[in-house]
Formats: sequence, C-alpha cells, structure tokens
Amino acid sequence: MASFNKIIIVGYLGRDPELRYTPSGMQVCSFSLATTERRKDGSGEFQDHTTWFSISVWGKKAEAANQYLAKGRQVFIDGRLRQEEYTDRDGNKRTRLQVDANDFQFVGARGDEGGGGSYSPQSKPSSNVDQTQAPSGPTDDDIPF
Repeated sequence: MASFNKIIIVGYLGRDPELRYTPSGMQVCSFSLATTERRKDGSGEFQDHTTWFSISVWGKKAEAANQYLAKGRQVFIDGRLRQEEYTDRDGNKRTRLQVDANDFQFVGARGDEGGGGSYSPQSKPSSNVDQTQAPSGPTDDDIPF
C-alpha cells in the first residue's frame, strides 16, 4: 500500500522570507511559521501553545513568497512535512519540523497584516482574491461516520 504525507497549516510568519539560489540556479525561499492553540491547563486557566515550522518554497513560487510575504503576515501553507535533525551553535542535537510547501495562499483582507492575495501554479500573485473566509474543507455532513 502507498503512503501519503500532506500537511495544511494556517499560521503567522515569524521572520521575513529569505530568498536563496541552489548551485543549479533553483530559487528557494525560507521562513518560519507559527501556529498557536489555546488550551486549558490543570487549574482551568487558558494557556497558549505555539508550534514553530520551518517552511521552504521552491521555484517561481519562492520568488512570489519572497516578494509578497513579510514577518507577522498570515499565510495558508499546503505541503509535505518532515523532521530534520541539526546541531545548534552550542553543539546540542536538535530537531525541527520542516515543511516543503507545494502551494500557499495569503490570508486576510487586502491592506491588513494578513496579506490578501493568493498564488497557485496556474496564476500569478494577485491582491484581488477574496481571502476573508477560511479555506474550505469537509464539513461534519461530508464525513460518513
């Protein structure tokens, strides 16, 4: 049986995108993305739990991400998740969640911190796409159990 690796994240950029080029000339744009969920702790108080992801966008999409995204902006990411090990400055072994983005969309209304456009392989980045609604997915009525 085949396996499947897909992740969808809506979060906020933790730093400005950084555009680089591989030795073969392929564009790659990297940035960090944070998601936060609020949960009650044992005493009933709400606590925020933040998860950080390292995002890589490749090719022409990398140029669009570098041009239109900025620290603090909200973005929808669709990609593949992998775990990377690395050694930090102090020599400690660490792991991070790395996402290779296939597609992304700017989330929020035009002119606010959330962006306001989208990018897909069939179109160029635009700021006239309505992104005020969350990405749609299956509803409870769509699930057969």
